[in-house]
Amino acid sequence: MANKLKLGIPKGSLESATVDLFRRAGFNITLSSRSYFPAIDDPEIECMLIRAQEMARYVQDGVLDAGLTGLDWVAEVDADVQVVADLIYSKASFGKVRWVLAVPESSSINSVKDLEGKIIATELVGATQRYLERNGVKAKVEFSWGATEVKPPVLADAIVEVTETGSSLRANKLRIVETLMESNTQLIANKTSYADPWKQSKLSDLKMLLEGAIAALGKVGLMLNVSKANLDKVIGVLPALKKPTISSLSDQDWLAVNTILDESTVRSIIPKLKAAGAEGIVEYPLNKIVF
Repeated sequence: MANKLKLGIPKGSLESATVDLFRRAGFNITLSSRSYFPAIDDPEIECMLIRAQEMARYVQDGVLDAGLTGLDWVAEVDADVQVVADLIYSKASFGKVRWVLAVPESSSINSVKDLEGKIIATELVGATQRYLERNGVKAKVEFSWGATEVKPPVLADAIVEVTETGSSLRANKLRIVETLMESNTQLIANKTSYADPWKQSKLSDLKMLLEGAIAALGKVGLMLNVSKANLDKVIGVLPALKKPTISSLSDQDWLAVNTILDESTVRSIIPKLKAAGAEGIVEYPLNKIVF
C-alpha cells in the first residue's frame, strides 16, 4: 500500500487563505461545494475539510495524520499533538490574531476583576474559564454560536472574541479591556503519525515549503545590470534581504545584480537605481523563499 498523509484543511474563515498559501508553496488544492475531500495534485496527500475548531481533536485521535488550525483551538481542547510549524497567517492578513475581552463603550468593566458574577459570551469557552480561574474571578461563561459582538449589554455583560484589526468591535461600539491570548495558525500532527519516519519526512518537507511561501509574501525579486564603475552606488541604494548576488556578464565591464526586497519599497527604489546607473531593471514575483 502506498504511503499517504491524511491532512486536514481548515474549513471556514481560514479556508481560502490556506488554499492560497498551499498554491504559493506549489500545491494546487481544488475545492468542491459538494465534497469535504478536496483534490490535491500530490498523490501522497489526502485532504479533508474540517472546521478549525474541531481539527485538534481529530488530529489527536488519529483520524487525521496532520492538520492546520489555530493555536487557540489547540489550547481550547488542551490537545496532545505534535506542533510541526508555526505559520503566521490568518483570514485577513499574514499576522497573528488576538482573543480579547470586550465590553460596551459605556460599561463600568475596566479589568478582568470587574467580571465577578457577570455573564461572558464566547466561542472560546474552555480558555476563557481558565483565564478567569487564573485571575480568581467567578463568572458565567456561555457558549456563543455566532454574532457574539451584538450580545452585550442585553444578552451578556462582556464577550471574549477574536480580532485582527478591532474594526468589527469598534463598529459594534465595543472597547477592548484585555487580551487573553495571541494566536496563529499551526501545522499540527498526531504523535503516533509523527513517529513514522515517512510521515515525519513528508511533514518536514511540507513545513519547509509552507514557511518558504510565507517568507515570500510581500517580497519581490529585482534583477538589474550595472557597470563596475557604478556598482557601489547601486549597492548603496538596495536594502537587501541579504547581500545581493552579483555575477559577471559577457561584457567584462558590466555586472548583473539580483536581490530580494519588500514590494512596498520598489516604487521608490527603482528611480534611485536608475539614477545610480542601473539598466535593464526587472521586477519579478516570488512564490517561496527558503532560507
